[in-house]
Amino acid sequence: MSDLKNDRFLRALMRQPVDATPVWMMRQAGRYLPEYRATREKAGSFMDLCMNPDLACEVTLQPLERFPLDAAILFSDILTIPDAMGLGLYFSEGEGPRFKRPVRDRAAIDALGVPDPEQDLRYVMDAVRTIRRELNGRVPLIGFSGSPWTLATYMIEGSSTKTFARSKGMMFDEPALMHSLLDKLAAAVTEYLNAQVAAGAQALMVFDTWGGTLSPRDYKAFSLAYMQRIVDGLTREADGRKVPVILFTKGGGQWLELMADTGCDALGLDWTTDIGDARARVGDRVALQGNLDPCTLYASPQAIRRSVGEILASYGKGSGHVFNLGHGIHPTIPPEHAAAMIEAVHELSRPYHAT
Repeated sequence: MSDLKNDRFLRALMRQPVDATPVWMMRQAGRYLPEYRATREKAGSFMDLCMNPDLACEVTLQPLERFPLDAAILFSDILTIPDAMGLGLYFSEGEGPRFKRPVRDRAAIDALGVPDPEQDLRYVMDAVRTIRRELNGRVPLIGFSGSPWTLATYMIEGSSTKTFARSKGMMFDEPALMHSLLDKLAAAVTEYLNAQVAAGAQALMVFDTWGGTLSPRDYKAFSLAYMQRIVDGLTREADGRKVPVILFTKGGGQWLELMADTGCDALGLDWTTDIGDARARVGDRVALQGNLDPCTLYASPQAIRRSVGEILASYGKGSGHVFNLGHGIHPTIPPEHAAAMIEAVHELSRPYHAT
């Protein structure tokens, strides 16, 4: 493996000195880029794109060709694990992900096995290996997974949901059954992420997209406890370097202290939390990633630059901040607005790192 030419991102996650604040974007390989849309059309479907390591590599690298980003993130989907468990993932136009065989009773949950990442999810591991080789040390590669709670909601509902009727129904009515599903998912996610590290991922992120829909009691019991188990089981060093772990609960700003207690290296923040407050609360223990409102990128480059400056000022001097959006970039954002954000981060952050 070649040496990293730009390790700003990894250094910031370890709260080590950097020359400027590193920046990447959730969903940076995505529909807002015309080149992504062209490759997806060539692939045939979203899942065909995910399952073709060469095309997954191509779209992973596209934003790096266009913007001076400080990290690449594996192009994949959080629902690959449930698909490998046999639920039959498919995407219907305009409706997002769906499962042919959702799990809603003990028999279905008991029948689930933990997928072997190199057998059942080989296409993901091949993509990681291909991307790492093609990056050739340009920037670090982030591997990722959905959190057990987030995966469970899709597996039980059978699709996206606004009400969580079936998943929360199971949680309240049959907590032991929900725990049994989450237990399997925590084991699957841990194996999956460790396999990504073995294949070449240099940092890891757990996306707890729906943890913020839970009450404090239920968040601790049904989401955080399983992320803790994952953090405890992860490979934390590879290639003679630490593999940092980022936890991100969307809507989880009230639980930062509890999340930092897991022993992760960094916390993702959405835009509803003030990053300066977050730093005062947990910045002595973890790095912070975020947290520009993605809708800011609909505004003018001048307004984007102003908002970037406000977040950098709120975080303040020193390392430990990875700039990102507070969630994924929207498909209708003009790419030049993303460019304005990235340029502003690198330019405006330098005074905060001057020694």
